[in-house]
Amino acid sequence: MNDVEKIQQLAANINQVKREIGKVIIGQKEIVDQLLISLLARGHCLLVGVPGLAKTLLIRTLSSSLDLTFSRIQFTPDLMPGDITGTEVIEDDRSTGQKVFRFVKGPVFANIVLADEINRTPPKTQSALLEAMQEHSVTAAGTTYHLDEPFFVLATQNPIEQEGTYPLPEAQLDRFMFNLLLDYPNFNEEMEIVRSTTVEQSPDVRHVMNAHDIIEAQNLVRRVPVADNVIEFAVSLVHSSRPGNGSHKIVKDFISYGAGPRASQYLILGAKARAALSGRVTPEIADVKAVALPVLRHRIVTNFNAEAEGVNADSIVEEIVSQGSQRSVV
Repeated sequence: MNDVEKIQQLAANINQVKREIGKVIIGQKEIVDQLLISLLARGHCLLVGVPGLAKTLLIRTLSSSLDLTFSRIQFTPDLMPGDITGTEVIEDDRSTGQKVFRFVKGPVFANIVLADEINRTPPKTQSALLEAMQEHSVTAAGTTYHLDEPFFVLATQNPIEQEGTYPLPEAQLDRFMFNLLLDYPNFNEEMEIVRSTTVEQSPDVRHVMNAHDIIEAQNLVRRVPVADNVIEFAVSLVHSSRPGNGSHKIVKDFISYGAGPRASQYLILGAKARAALSGRVTPEIADVKAVALPVLRHRIVTNFNAEAEGVNADSIVEEIVSQGSQRSVV
């Protein structure tokens, strides 16, 4: 089977995954699409939403439909790095009678890890998870333990409870491919949610893909070819977010620091994955535009003028994408 046929098969499998998730999750179709794009691009996601929007249920259902191991870590102020990565315990070696250390793996050793309310724990503990995200390994007492592949971290933040929190610094936010904002369901969706969750029987989610299938799909996405004009468009968007690079007025007025090169990489990887999930063999500029907001919104740092004027990162990114598309037409 060649790569074109594999892309068609991947698109069919992903559609089936979406149907399985849809048995449990009502609405949130765009969020599901973006989670799948991030997974296939080997990225991680930061989900921001108020309590009660089924973030945990969504991730658990995703792992079930993909036959992946799932782990949930509730971040609290007293959580220690070893509670995430694992710890060494002393036990007796029955053959020698001596005391030996044995490493007990922590909850980070799973395919999909949900870091619930990551901003509730101090930076030292946050960094333990972020190191695992970057290196896909954990080091304890000089020994390196590799995490199971695929490895996908979804961290959640609560936007309305800021007391006692430790917000992620920009350098650590940059390690997340997407920053996804979950909104309330509309009236009809909430009617369906109430109707389906207040009965005794729960839907059965069927496995569609396994870990090996996901790894093959991730490798396939990396092989998707991209035209130079699409790469040029993605890089121009990122450059446009930086003050001083002949940038737009909105950037000069409201941004202190723009996005780094990792944003350009994730724009292209996201565009590749989005095209593959649609059964297309190469991405278009429209695919870059579709992933621009979740890729860029947490990578630009607004200044005091933006706060005073009520201008947020989303509106700036949307303006950059709009003006960038106008330049590409000319």
